[in-house]
Amino acid sequence: MPLLTRAPQPFLLTPDDSGLIAEIEAYLASLPTSARIAVPYVCAYGRVRQPWNADQPVPRPTLLDRIVRRPARPVPVSVADHLRLASRYIAFHGWLQGAMWDSAGRVCLLGAQAAVLAHGYGTPDDARRARVQVMEVLRSAGQPADSPDEYNDAPTTRQADIHQLLGQAATRAHRLGI
Repeated sequence: MPLLTRAPQPFLLTPDDSGLIAEIEAYLASLPTSARIAVPYVCAYGRVRQPWNADQPVPRPTLLDRIVRRPARPVPVSVADHLRLASRYIAFHGWLQGAMWDSAGRVCLLGAQAAVLAHGYGTPDDARRARVQVMEVLRSAGQPADSPDEYNDAPTTRQADIHQLLGQAATRAHRLGI
Protein backbone atom coordinates (compact mmCIF):
# COMPACT_ATOMS: atom_id res chain seq x y z
CA MET A 1 0.00 0.00 0.00
CA PRO A 2 1.48 3.35 -1.05
CA LEU A 3 2.13 5.94 1.62
CA LEU A 4 0.55 9.29 1.08
CA THR A 5 2.96 12.11 1.72
CA ARG A 6 1.77 15.55 2.50
CA ALA A 7 3.60 18.74 1.80
CA PRO A 8 4.55 20.41 5.07
CA GLN A 9 2.25 23.26 6.01
CA PRO A 10 3.87 26.64 6.66
CA PHE A 11 4.13 27.57 10.30
CA LEU A 12 1.92 30.61 10.88
CA LEU A 13 2.63 32.70 13.91
CA THR A 14 1.35 36.22 14.24
CA PRO A 15 2.72 38.72 16.74
CA ASP A 16 -0.50 38.41 18.73
CA ASP A 17 -0.10 34.65 19.05
CA SER A 18 3.44 34.88 20.34
CA GLY A 19 2.62 37.38 23.07
CA LEU A 20 5.28 39.69 21.69
CA ILE A 21 3.05 42.76 21.69
CA ALA A 22 1.98 42.17 25.27
CA GLU A 23 5.60 41.68 26.30
CA ILE A 24 6.71 44.94 24.63
CA GLU A 25 3.81 46.88 26.14
CA ALA A 26 4.64 45.50 29.60
CA TYR A 27 8.28 46.47 29.18
CA LEU A 28 7.41 50.02 28.09
CA ALA A 29 5.00 50.40 31.00
CA SER A 30 7.74 49.36 33.42
CA LEU A 31 10.07 52.19 32.31
CA PRO A 32 10.22 55.29 34.53
CA THR A 33 8.55 58.34 33.05
CA SER A 34 11.92 60.12 32.72
CA ALA A 35 13.07 57.41 30.30
CA ARG A 36 10.06 57.87 28.06
CA ILE A 37 10.98 60.39 25.41
CA ALA A 38 8.20 62.63 24.20
CA VAL A 39 8.33 62.47 20.42
CA PRO A 40 6.94 65.44 18.48
CA TYR A 41 4.20 64.90 15.95
CA VAL A 42 5.60 64.26 12.48
CA CYS A 43 3.43 65.47 9.62
CA ALA A 44 2.62 63.34 6.61
CA TYR A 45 5.61 64.77 4.74
CA GLY A 46 8.05 63.51 7.37
CA ARG A 47 8.90 66.87 8.95
CA VAL A 48 7.99 68.51 12.20
CA ARG A 49 6.26 71.80 11.55
CA GLN A 50 8.31 74.48 13.24
CA PRO A 51 7.92 78.22 13.48
CA TRP A 52 9.98 80.26 11.04
CA ASN A 53 12.25 81.52 13.85
CA ALA A 54 12.74 78.13 15.54
CA ASP A 55 16.53 78.29 15.90
CA GLN A 56 16.67 81.91 17.05
CA PRO A 57 16.15 83.25 20.58
CA VAL A 58 12.96 85.20 21.14
CA PRO A 59 13.58 88.90 21.81
CA ARG A 60 12.83 89.54 25.48
CA PRO A 61 12.35 92.99 26.97
CA THR A 62 14.50 93.81 29.96
CA LEU A 63 13.07 95.33 33.14
CA LEU A 64 14.12 98.78 31.94
CA ASP A 65 12.43 98.15 28.58
CA ARG A 66 9.21 97.32 30.41
CA ILE A 67 9.45 100.33 32.72
CA VAL A 68 9.91 102.84 29.89
CA ARG A 69 7.52 100.86 27.66
CA ARG A 70 9.83 100.30 24.74
CA PRO A 71 10.30 97.20 22.63
CA ALA A 72 13.04 94.72 23.40
CA ARG A 73 16.42 95.20 21.79
CA PRO A 74 16.72 93.27 18.55
CA VAL A 75 18.41 89.90 18.59
CA PRO A 76 21.71 90.30 16.72
CA VAL A 77 21.78 88.25 13.54
CA SER A 78 24.24 88.08 10.68
CA VAL A 79 23.28 89.16 7.19
CA ALA A 80 23.22 85.49 6.17
CA ASP A 81 20.86 84.67 9.04
CA HIS A 82 18.62 87.61 8.10
CA LEU A 83 18.30 86.22 4.57
CA ARG A 84 17.60 82.69 5.85
CA LEU A 85 14.97 84.02 8.25
CA ALA A 86 13.31 85.99 5.42
CA SER A 87 13.15 82.84 3.30
CA ARG A 88 11.70 80.81 6.17
CA TYR A 89 9.18 83.57 6.91
CA ILE A 90 7.97 83.39 3.29
CA ALA A 91 7.81 79.58 3.46
CA PHE A 92 5.81 79.72 6.69
CA HIS A 93 3.38 82.56 5.87
CA GLY A 94 3.22 82.46 2.08
CA TRP A 95 4.55 84.52 -0.81
CA LEU A 96 2.95 87.45 -2.59
CA GLN A 97 3.56 89.60 -5.67
CA GLY A 98 2.50 93.19 -6.19
CA ALA A 99 2.19 94.17 -2.51
CA MET A 100 4.30 93.98 0.64
CA TRP A 101 1.69 91.88 2.50
CA ASP A 102 -1.96 90.96 2.42
CA SER A 103 -4.66 90.17 4.96
CA ALA A 104 -3.83 86.44 4.83
CA GLY A 105 -0.30 87.16 6.07
CA ARG A 106 1.50 86.46 2.81
CA VAL A 107 4.49 88.69 2.09
CA CYS A 108 6.81 89.66 -0.74
CA LEU A 109 10.58 89.68 -0.44
CA LEU A 110 10.64 93.18 1.06
CA GLY A 111 7.70 92.33 3.31
CA ALA A 112 9.56 89.30 4.64
CA GLN A 113 12.59 91.42 5.44
CA ALA A 114 10.38 93.98 7.18
CA ALA A 115 8.63 91.20 9.14
CA VAL A 116 11.97 89.76 10.29
CA LEU A 117 12.93 93.22 11.55
CA ALA A 118 9.52 93.81 13.14
CA HIS A 119 9.80 90.54 15.07
CA GLY A 120 13.05 91.77 16.58
CA TYR A 121 15.73 90.04 14.52
CA GLY A 122 18.55 92.27 13.34
CA THR A 123 18.73 95.96 12.56
CA PRO A 124 17.73 98.04 9.53
CA ASP A 125 21.41 98.07 8.59
CA ASP A 126 21.39 94.25 8.49
CA ALA A 127 18.38 94.37 6.16
CA ARG A 128 20.06 96.95 3.91
CA ARG A 129 23.23 94.85 3.71
CA ALA A 130 21.12 91.77 2.97
CA ARG A 131 19.44 93.56 0.06
CA VAL A 132 22.90 94.42 -1.31
CA GLN A 133 23.77 90.70 -1.26
CA VAL A 134 20.51 89.87 -3.04
CA MET A 135 21.30 92.45 -5.74
CA GLU A 136 24.82 91.04 -6.13
CA VAL A 137 23.35 87.57 -6.74
CA LEU A 138 20.80 88.98 -9.21
CA ARG A 139 23.51 90.83 -11.13
CA SER A 140 25.86 87.84 -11.19
CA ALA A 141 23.00 85.70 -12.55
CA GLY A 142 22.35 88.27 -15.29
CA GLN A 143 18.83 89.07 -14.13
CA PRO A 144 17.54 92.31 -15.68
CA ALA A 145 16.15 93.73 -12.44
CA ASP A 146 16.96 97.09 -10.89
CA SER A 147 15.90 95.98 -7.41
CA PRO A 148 14.96 92.80 -5.54
CA ASP A 149 11.38 94.07 -5.46
CA GLU A 150 11.25 94.36 -9.24
CA TYR A 151 12.50 90.77 -9.48
CA ASN A 152 9.90 89.67 -6.89
CA ASP A 153 7.06 91.22 -8.90
CA ALA A 154 8.18 89.99 -12.33
CA PRO A 155 5.52 87.75 -13.90
CA THR A 156 8.05 84.97 -14.53
CA THR A 157 9.24 84.83 -10.89
CA ARG A 158 7.92 82.00 -8.71
CA GLN A 159 8.18 81.39 -4.97
CA ALA A 160 10.89 78.78 -5.54
CA ASP A 161 12.94 81.42 -7.38
CA ILE A 162 12.72 83.73 -4.36
CA HIS A 163 13.86 80.96 -1.99
CA GLN A 164 16.73 80.08 -4.32
CA LEU A 165 17.73 83.74 -4.55
CA LEU A 166 17.66 84.19 -0.78
CA GLY A 167 19.60 80.96 -0.28
CA GLN A 168 22.30 81.99 -2.74
CA ALA A 169 22.54 85.45 -1.15
CA ALA A 170 22.79 83.88 2.32
CA THR A 171 25.55 81.56 1.13
CA ARG A 172 27.40 84.51 -0.39
CA ALA A 173 27.04 86.55 2.80
CA HIS A 174 28.23 83.60 4.88
CA ARG A 175 31.32 83.20 2.68
CA LEU A 176 32.03 86.91 3.12
CA GLY A 177 31.67 86.52 6.89
CA ILE A 178 28.73 88.90 7.21
